[in-house]
Amino acid sequence: MSTSASVTARRLTAAALSAGALVGAMALPASASDHARPDRPEVRISAVQYDAPGRDDRSRSSLNREWVELTNTTRHTVNLDGWTLRNEDGRTYTFHHYRLEGRSTVRVHTGEGRDTRRDLFQDRNKEVWDNRSDTATLRNDRGRFVDDESWGRDRHHGDNRHHGDNRHHGDNRGHGDNRGHGDDRGHGDGRH
Repeated sequence: MSTSASVTARRLTAAALSAGALVGAMALPASASDHARPDRPEVRISAVQYDAPGRDDRSRSSLNREWVELTNTTRHTVNLDGWTLRNEDGRTYTFHHYRLEGRSTVRVHTGEGRDTRRDLFQDRNKEVWDNRSDTATLRNDRGRFVDDESWGRDRHHGDNRHHGDNRHHGDNRGHGDNRGHGDDRGHGDGRH
């Protein structure tokens, strides 16, 4: 093999190795950044008061003491428009025109009231969460699972996100209306 052919072969090999290294270097940061920053918001069910303290008399006060809290664990505001919170029986609350600020918590009450940044109301007249056994499931606006919290019989409690000391009550799960905000009322005016 001549000297010029040997030099050409070495140059081609070096060029191929450089191109491979360049492609690998370009792919690595994209892959690493995928793992460092998830593309879905970090919103979780942080607490559940499924058994309102006191008597379950379906009064506005009693229904508003039944709630689910959601916490945004990021520094960025998350748009919850179209997200849903659902029980095992299919009763669904849909968020409309609501943004959860970074490092903030919102409490979603079962009963009626005036929506604020920290408290939202489902406007129901019956209990949603079963005192004995139920699951609260949070899904995003595309229907993808975000988080859930279960309690009661045969449930494993991964952490202590439940509140309420009166867990001895019977099945007070309301079977009735499904006013999960199917209407067009939004949070823009403080009501939904």
